[in-house]
Amino acid sequence: MILIKLGGSVITDKSKYKAFNQEQTSRLCREIAASGKGTLIVHGAGSYGHMLAKQYSIQYGLQDFRQIPAVAQVQHDVRELSLLVVEELIKVGIPAVSVPPGSCFVMDKGRLIVENDETIRGLMHIGVMPILFGDVVVDRTNSFGICSGDQCMSYLASMYKPDRIVFVSDVDGLYSADPKADPDAKFIKEVKGHSVKYDSESSVTDVTGGIRGKIDEMLAMCEYTNECVLVNGTVPGRLEALLKGEEVVCTRVKK
Repeated sequence: MILIKLGGSVITDKSKYKAFNQEQTSRLCREIAASGKGTLIVHGAGSYGHMLAKQYSIQYGLQDFRQIPAVAQVQHDVRELSLLVVEELIKVGIPAVSVPPGSCFVMDKGRLIVENDETIRGLMHIGVMPILFGDVVVDRTNSFGICSGDQCMSYLASMYKPDRIVFVSDVDGLYSADPKADPDAKFIKEVKGHSVKYDSESSVTDVTGGIRGKIDEMLAMCEYTNECVLVNGTVPGRLEALLKGEEVVCTRVKK
């Protein structure tokens, strides 16, 4: 089985509030279906989550009760996005249902806690794909916080020990700096351990750690899989080729 994260940067325009990229999401879902591989999918919140979350500092927990309407709005928005993604999956023959982390799980000091995974296991057992995503979740210490799609990925990786973990983004892979801002940024084909020093800042709004957080999460997830791969989903056919085992431009992360 291959665990896939459809990043918010490929399914939305992260520079515009609630801008769903239906055409690109539809194509990526078709590529996943055409690969013929068993998969499990998580998606990011993109412009449906990060903008308001950053504006109201949702990731830091309760600081001011003026945050409360934003908590409700962000939860509403990311559920709306998840239903749009699920709709595209169903269109290509993948039976999928949205499973909001904020309705199932809790956090404590920003750490995701899953005390009951029966819903996920039950859906997988009957052949229905549970779709998790970045969400606002109750936090036992901070009242609430942001559960990133990457945290969901880490949890599912520990549960299912996938053959490969694939992160679909809007860049070819990892660079020594942000390739959107630095033309001299060098492409990094492979990361082993913590041997690579990277100094890239995200050029768009992100409240879940950006590329630094992603690479750290990928390295940690290598405990549960053979490799983690960061691939550009904006290039037609690249995800499908990767899933089929073909050589493509990407960054491979290994323990």
